[in-house]
Amino acid sequence: MTTYEAFEEALEQEPQERPFNYAYFRRMLRYLVPYRRQLLIVAGFILITTVANLAEPLLIALLIDEGALKGNVPLVIALIGAMMLLRLLGWWAGYARIDRINRIGQGVMHDMRAELFAHIQKLSLRFYDSRPVGKIMSRITSDIGAINELLNGGLTMILAEGLSLLGIVIIMLAINAPLALASFAVMPLLYLVFGTLRTRVETTWRNVRRSASNLNANLNESINGMRVTQAFRREAKNLERFMRINQWNREANVRAVRLDNLIWPLFDFIGVLGSALLIVVGAIQVIEGYTSFGVIAAFINYLWRFWAPISALSRVYSMVLSAMASAERVFEFLDTEPEIKDAPNAKPLPPIRGEVVFENVHFAYDREGRHALRGVSFRVAPGQTVAIVGPTGAGKTTLINLLMRFYDPTEGRVLVDGHDLRTVTLASLRQQVSLVLQEPFLFSGTIRDNIRYGKLDATQAEIEAAARAVGLDAFIRTLPEGYDYQVEERGARLSLGQRQLLSFARALLADPRILILDEATSSVDPQTEQHIQQALRVLLKGRTAFIIAHRLSTVRDADVIFVMREGQIVERGDHAALMAQRGLYYQLVTAQTSVHNGSLAETAPEWAAARRN
Repeated sequence: MTTYEAFEEALEQEPQERPFNYAYFRRMLRYLVPYRRQLLIVAGFILITTVANLAEPLLIALLIDEGALKGNVPLVIALIGAMMLLRLLGWWAGYARIDRINRIGQGVMHDMRAELFAHIQKLSLRFYDSRPVGKIMSRITSDIGAINELLNGGLTMILAEGLSLLGIVIIMLAINAPLALASFAVMPLLYLVFGTLRTRVETTWRNVRRSASNLNANLNESINGMRVTQAFRREAKNLERFMRINQWNREANVRAVRLDNLIWPLFDFIGVLGSALLIVVGAIQVIEGYTSFGVIAAFINYLWRFWAPISALSRVYSMVLSAMASAERVFEFLDTEPEIKDAPNAKPLPPIRGEVVFENVHFAYDREGRHALRGVSFRVAPGQTVAIVGPTGAGKTTLINLLMRFYDPTEGRVLVDGHDLRTVTLASLRQQVSLVLQEPFLFSGTIRDNIRYGKLDATQAEIEAAARAVGLDAFIRTLPEGYDYQVEERGARLSLGQRQLLSFARALLADPRILILDEATSSVDPQTEQHIQQALRVLLKGRTAFIIAHRLSTVRDADVIFVMREGQIVERGDHAALMAQRGLYYQLVTAQTSVHNGSLAETAPEWAAARRN
């Protein structure tokens, strides 16, 4: 099965039916605790609205029996006026309730999103390795939105309609118990319908949320990869894939709506049956003189008010199921513990000199997978510049990932100035280490904001000095806004080389004791690289530096060069010593010297084979 087919099969799988998770529901309710005083005010508004609404049928009964049938016009006018005042009071309380609960709901959604975003920033890179960005985004946006929909409107509806339902039952039983019991005789039928369809409703809404997540993930991947898509003419295939995912989303929503459209008519039909029983029993009582027309009118009014909360609560149940499906996904993220975190007794890393030691380090990204590093040991003295070369997959980036403590070794230790990285706080380590990646990542905002990203208190003079050091200041001054120039998302308004230079300035402004360059010059043109090389000769002085590069011009001046293959350091030494060995490094140099003649495979067969593997 191809990767594409496996992806399609994974998307087609639907979640198994699971019972209602009361633990998740209680956990959602905890987000309302900070707003409990506001909720008490909301409850007061609900009580006012309920009383105003439930008093109206009683006034109708009095209006018919004591007013209209007895010709008491002043009483009729007074009762109509009272009904209008109750309507106004109920409207005011309803408006105030909605306004207050909306503020509470927005506050809860704000709190949940802040908590989730703060948590996912702490999660280790392994968490992101196996999850598409779109699916992560859907947790923060649509899933939390579904939870907020429940907390914002659903729970208040449960309280309001539940209170109304209780009041109606009590009033109806108090006025005429036989009529009330006749009205409620159809309740077992309602329970039977609801119990039969409950599991299907739960599964349907879980599928809706899952299909929406798949759609978001596909859209995010497609938009980010649009340049590659167009370059390789994959528009038709990508459209086919999107249409399939979109179709799954459509079908999931159609099934949910179809089920809703089945439930509500059934509830209405049961309500009609209850009304029919009420009319039959009520007619008999009127004929026999046990009750009045006003009471029957009031009962009919109450009965329709009785079925309205039942219908509303049933709709809220669908809202609850949708929120539960989202809560399951959100809490899955919140319950994921960071793999890389501060130890309970971790201490801040003091100002370092820059000594780096790897002691018999082994590492595998997957527990059952191939080791990316196997028994790597070395010592780098403070201030040394180390170049790391080797074929793709040799373990170069893995090595610096461990130094940045994005991952921990499977075996062995990584030490900085004698401190095991697992015993110091992450913040104190990364405050003294800067990283420049092959693909520069800039954030929307100004050039100034991006340069000072790692040092927010930097002065304008410091920002300009960092830009000048990497040869970027002259370009910035040609821009109309200068350092206030907006780079847009991912630095879209800058060239690739300019973005790389800006990322250099950002790293250098942080004034790290250890500087890591991961293929940081591979994306720039030769002229820009010359500016970088000139700046690096000054800027690397006194700092420990690790430079991963394929360009020999970037590594020739390194104090020591590590040559890696299959997760091990197979050669080490300076440029001259390695050339004299005539090993893998020598083959690389020869290959790059001859590549313009198209003789890479002939000149360096072992290197070429290693890259193919």
